[in-house]
Amino acid sequence: MPINADFRDILEIFSYLNDPSLPDFIRWEIALALFYAQPIPQQHRQQAAQALADFISYGTDQTAAPGPKLLDWQQDAPLIIGDVNRVAGQEIRQLPFVHWWTFLSWFHAVGEGQLSTVVAIRDKLARGKKLESWEQSFYRENRQKVDLKKHYTPQELLQRKQLQQMLEQSEVKHK
Repeated sequence: MPINADFRDILEIFSYLNDPSLPDFIRWEIALALFYAQPIPQQHRQQAAQALADFISYGTDQTAAPGPKLLDWQQDAPLIIGDVNRVAGQEIRQLPFVHWWTFLSWFHAVGEGQLSTVVAIRDKLARGKKLESWEQSFYRENRQKVDLKKHYTPQELLQRKQLQQMLEQSEVKHK
C-alpha cells in the first residue's frame, strides 16, 4: 500500500499524535489518514497503526522504558532543521521529497550544535544535575528554547482560566 513517507508528512503526523486536545482514537485516525494514501479498512487499523509506528521509529525497538522528554519535534523544528541542513549540506525544505529515513539518518548524524546543547541541558535539568557555568549562562539567555512548552488539554485550559478568574476576583476583593 502506498504511503506518504516525506519527512514533512511525518512531522505533520507528529503534530496530531502529540495534540492533547484530541482524543487518542481521533489522533490515530488522522495519523493513519495522513500516512496511508488509501483508506484503511477497519479490520486492518491496528496492524496499520503498528506499521506506522514501526516506520516512524525506523524499525528500532521501542520497548525500552522511556526517559524524560528531551525533544519536541514542533518546538525544536528550527534547531533540528538547521542542524540537519548542515549535515545534508543543503536546505532540505527546498527538496521536493526527502524520505523520513533519510531525514532520520541526517538527524542522527548531527553532532555538536545548538540542538545538542539544548537537549543536554534539558537532560541535566530533568535529572536534577548541576549545570556547568557556561550551561547556566546559555540557559539564562535561551530559556525559551530550552524549556519544553506544556501542551494543555481543553479541560486543563478551562481549569486554568477558571483559576485565573478566581485569583483576579480575590485580588479585587482584597483591594
